[in-house]
Amino acid sequence: MGKIVILTGAGISAESGLGTFRDEGGLWSQHRIEDVATPEGFARNPELVQGFYNTRRTHAAKASPNAAHMALALLQREWPDEVVIVTQNVDGLHEAGGAEDVLHMHGTLAGALCSACRHRWQAPEEMRVGQPCPACQEPTARPDVVWFGEMPYFMDQIYVHLAECELFAAIGTSGQVYPAAAFVHEALAVGAQTFELNLEPSDVVSAFDETRFGPATETVPRWVSDLMGTR
Repeated sequence: MGKIVILTGAGISAESGLGTFRDEGGLWSQHRIEDVATPEGFARNPELVQGFYNTRRTHAAKASPNAAHMALALLQREWPDEVVIVTQNVDGLHEAGGAEDVLHMHGTLAGALCSACRHRWQAPEEMRVGQPCPACQEPTARPDVVWFGEMPYFMDQIYVHLAECELFAAIGTSGQVYPAAAFVHEALAVGAQTFELNLEPSDVVSAFDETRFGPATETVPRWVSDLMGTR
């Protein structure tokens, strides 16, 4: 049957009410990425950045997993081989939908990180500027999310999984953010079958063997059902 690696992006959570970078009128459209999603932006205006992520954390806490999240959790439980879920999302909707051992390559809104000693802990609902680290007491707490210009988490593990997979799927991703946009090429290099499931074609759509377009709550459960029928 073979190992499956699945990459998910913001599109899988959009129908749960969490906006993507490209949504008009959404939270991201009110700020420049340089101001709220870079280390330099945090250094310039930590109050703005903490407030932005406090709002995102509140929105994510109110969101519920949708049929796409739950379909992937079902696949993970029922597939006879390993199913690895890698996500660019910082919400916890995969876990809320029943998935396990999700690799959050861009961190999580639920986490706090010390800029000084790299200690991690559960973030409060509202993080404050200058909040002390519980380990070293330095006033350097920040959201445990990967900003532009920083190295994503779990990259060594992810590349090992990609080298071992027989099927790779990208769901709800734009194909604009690297290194994730290149994962399909890693999978193709080892002869894996590749799928893109998306609302619209990504920037790397031509690299995929098969594509399905439409809302994630429709395409993902149908794709999982089809896979399960091939066992």
